[in-house]
Formats: sequence, C-alpha cells, structure tokens
Amino acid sequence: MWARVARFEGDPGTVDAMFEEAKGFAASSDVPPDLRGAKMLMLVDRQSGARLMIAMFDTEEALHKGDAAMNAGNPENAGKRTSVEFYEVAGEVAL
Repeated sequence: MWARVARFEGDPGTVDAMFEEAKGFAASSDVPPDLRGAKMLMLVDRQSGARLMIAMFDTEEALHKGDAAMNAGNPENAGKRTSVEFYEVAGEVAL
C-alpha cells in the first residue's frame, strides 16, 4: 500500500465545512477514475486550521495516477497546500 500525505494551512472555522464538502464529493459521480477506490484520512488541528490529507492507494502506480488527479483539481478546497509527500505503508498494527 502507498500513501500520499498533503499538508495544508487553513481557516480553523472551515474545518467542518471542508469535511462535509469532501464527503459530498466522495458520494458524487464527480470522483475522477484515478481516485476511485482510494481511502482518505483527514487530520485537523482545530486551533490552527492545519490539515493533513492522507490518501491511501493499493499500488505505487495508483498513487502516482491519484496524485496527478488531485493536482489537476482545486487544491485550495482544503486550504493552502504547503507540501506533498509519498510513503510506502510498511504495515499496520492493531493494539
């Protein structure tokens, strides 16, 4: 599994609206084909408005296609993007 981690700065007052907008987008028919099947995790700091958007993909190829699809969209939807990083998910442990 592979992960794309994007960091954003945003208005703390828009956290809930941004999450609702993302849920609506995910349920719509507007999701690009290269993002279908990806899993998204959104972490927020309600004090500062900082956000981490983690997108999980089954393969490295899907990661790069998904990254291209997200870069083609409107990144300002989540705030001001400050960085994007890519990781291989080495494993998951439940405690």
